[in-house]
Amino acid sequence: MIDQEEIISSIENAEKTEVSIPTKLTVLPLRDILIFPNMIFPILIGRSSSLKAVADAVERDKFIFVSAQKNPSIDDPGFDDIYQHGTVAKIIQVLRLPNNLLKVLVEGLFQAKIKRRLKNKQYLEANIGLLQIKFRESDKELQALIRHTSDLFVEYVKSNAKLPPDIIGAFENIEDPVRKLYYASANIRSKIETKQKLLEQNSLKKQYFELSSILSTELEMLSLEDEIDNKIHDTIQKTQKKFYIQEQIRALQNELGDEEESSPEIAQLKKAINESQMPEAVHAKAMEELDRLKKTPTMSPEFSVNRTYLEILTSIPWHKKTDDDLDIEHVQQILDEDHYDLEKPKERILEFISVLNLVESLKRQIICFVGPPGVGKTSLARSIARALNKQFVRFSLGGIRDEAEIRGHRRTYIGAMPGKIIQVMKKAGTVNPVVLLDEIDKMSMDFRGDPSSALLEVLDPEQNVAFNDHYLDVDYDLSNVLFITTANVRYDIPLPLQDRMEIIELTSYIDPEKLEIAKRHIVPKLLVEYGLDKVDIKFHDDAIMKLIRQYTRESGVRNLERSIASVFRKLAKEIVYEYDSKRKKSKGKAKPKMRKALRNNPYFKRAIAKKSYVIDTDMIEKFLKSPRFKLKNEDLENKVGVATGLAWTSVGGDILPIEVSVMAGTDKLILTGKLGDVMKESARAALSYVRANHKELKIPAAFNKNKEIHIHVPEGAIPKDGPSAGIAMTMALVSAASGAYLKGDVAMTGEITLRGNLLPIGGLKEKLLAARRHGIKTVIVPKENQRDVEDIKSSVIEGLQLVFVKHISEALPIAINGWDKIKISDSKTKSTKKK
Repeated sequence: MIDQEEIISSIENAEKTEVSIPTKLTVLPLRDILIFPNMIFPILIGRSSSLKAVADAVERDKFIFVSAQKNPSIDDPGFDDIYQHGTVAKIIQVLRLPNNLLKVLVEGLFQAKIKRRLKNKQYLEANIGLLQIKFRESDKELQALIRHTSDLFVEYVKSNAKLPPDIIGAFENIEDPVRKLYYASANIRSKIETKQKLLEQNSLKKQYFELSSILSTELEMLSLEDEIDNKIHDTIQKTQKKFYIQEQIRALQNELGDEEESSPEIAQLKKAINESQMPEAVHAKAMEELDRLKKTPTMSPEFSVNRTYLEILTSIPWHKKTDDDLDIEHVQQILDEDHYDLEKPKERILEFISVLNLVESLKRQIICFVGPPGVGKTSLARSIARALNKQFVRFSLGGIRDEAEIRGHRRTYIGAMPGKIIQVMKKAGTVNPVVLLDEIDKMSMDFRGDPSSALLEVLDPEQNVAFNDHYLDVDYDLSNVLFITTANVRYDIPLPLQDRMEIIELTSYIDPEKLEIAKRHIVPKLLVEYGLDKVDIKFHDDAIMKLIRQYTRESGVRNLERSIASVFRKLAKEIVYEYDSKRKKSKGKAKPKMRKALRNNPYFKRAIAKKSYVIDTDMIEKFLKSPRFKLKNEDLENKVGVATGLAWTSVGGDILPIEVSVMAGTDKLILTGKLGDVMKESARAALSYVRANHKELKIPAAFNKNKEIHIHVPEGAIPKDGPSAGIAMTMALVSAASGAYLKGDVAMTGEITLRGNLLPIGGLKEKLLAARRHGIKTVIVPKENQRDVEDIKSSVIEGLQLVFVKHISEALPIAINGWDKIKISDSKTKSTKKK
């Protein structure tokens, strides 16, 4: 550590004789400080390298080279971290401070520059070259520049409130232009890197020019600051003046008992309240809030909160309604125009219209459309609104977790707003719209509440007469609203909500229905959308059926619409390319000009009017390449241990192969294929039935002794669950244990009990559609599902042989090839008895 007392004593004992400045000097880096010549400045020193540098400078001749750091955050700077131009200064005084700090008083003498860096491990040391700045009186341009800069500096000091006015007097008393330059530079409040440019100039004229530029910039900034400050001051004054005048007016009105409104805003709100035809209780609440708003200062946060509340309260429809179109033939015509089939929901709406024709008012039953994606639930709700001449509003419930999304937030919260129900009523603008609550089965709940519970009040005809939103805090009548909800899966809807709704199931479309939908709705709509309605295009039915069967597999028609749209886009590209190529050939080598869209080109319209395009199966494969789905013939072959089950999914039905293998090992049942708990229990029940009834099933009694039975359901990445695969698992076990072949063109579905009885299943229509789609000829169905077939169109089961069975024994001859000829093989049993 450097001895500070030694430094101080060295200064006190140093000789005071004039000495010349040596070329070799210690270098002292400075943080956020720039010292100019003729400037006396105190420096606080704490770094060990700086303490050593000061000590050596005092020991020698008190001269030191000071230079600013480029980055003040560097604790141990090198030559590359400091500016090469600086000031040669003389140490005047050193004072010791607490915490091992020194206060060094230095006086700047000359501008200088580092010429050569010297090696010194303790501190920076270098050879210094002085820059001699001289003033030439003969230079008139320099004198003018000095005078101009001096005026700028005086104006700068006057404009800057942070600088004392005494600086001007001291500046004007300096006669030497060089000292004037350094004095002005030292008193400018600017960045270090900006003022450093003054030390890097080697002539007085350049320095004054740089100083003039800096002063002009600073004066401009000061002017902008003053302008901004004045604007803020004026704004505050106007606001305070307005507030003062308003308070005086309010006080005078209260004194005089004047009933006139204090502002146009208040008068407008009062007018809106009176014209909204609110119920009496709501009107009283609104007037109470209006009186509170009058007494609230406009600068208060409560003013904007109360004003927003009244604006929302008056913007909600309280009385306005649309006249329902009760012409039942007109309603049926619109529904048939917009949607093909969907007889059940159409019939329900026509019943609703019929009752409204007979009674004045009716409690609205909430309708819930349940079905796979793409079958037309949302578009059907929109058609109902159009048919009834009602406003239509939709909002999705999918992903809603907070009860406040339905009921709104209380006004005590910052940024509170009414719930979704009130918002959609405001959007509709009438008290009797059609409101679609989409994806009601995809709500969830967390610590913020259960939105499904909040919907109970909305969807209950007995309660929604007085729906209370937390934000409004008044009763709102929802009884005139026709609520329609949609869902993909029924069992995901909470049971209390199911109890309040009339559920109408929309099942999957069969291939002929998809064909009709494509011909009547999808193709005409896309032709207009893609500008091909003026082109003669013939879309063959077999081409559409190819899209349905080999390029899409879905319950609805969304992917079918995308596939048809892709075909039309590729056809449009061919038409435009063909026209452009003919146009370029006719013009020869001339450079083609940029043209506008072809839709307004009369030549193009005449050209395409002469041509016709046919979209057949070959063009489908040309545009969309190879089919995505192919029917595998090997799936229909007779196999041992492989049964064909039928499954229901949220996007329709599908086949579900069940594979069973019996192999040597310990007595064990292996289940794979990402099966759910219910499906695993069905597999165990099937095995128990087979073991208990081995004689009737013509298999050995010890078929599972020292054997591992593996049941696998392919496509293991897809979760599977449900009891309806019980019969298929039983058949596959019987086949694998006996070696008998199962018929590949026979599919089956049904839940099995330990006594072999078959229980009814759901989703029968979708399962039958899947069987038809995969070329199945015979389907085994539980006897109790026979009544469900009456609701299924004959076109769905056309070509299918449905066999209804009550017991597994009735299904064995149908599913197993040559069942009557199979005899039990008891050779193993006899050999065991002999032993």
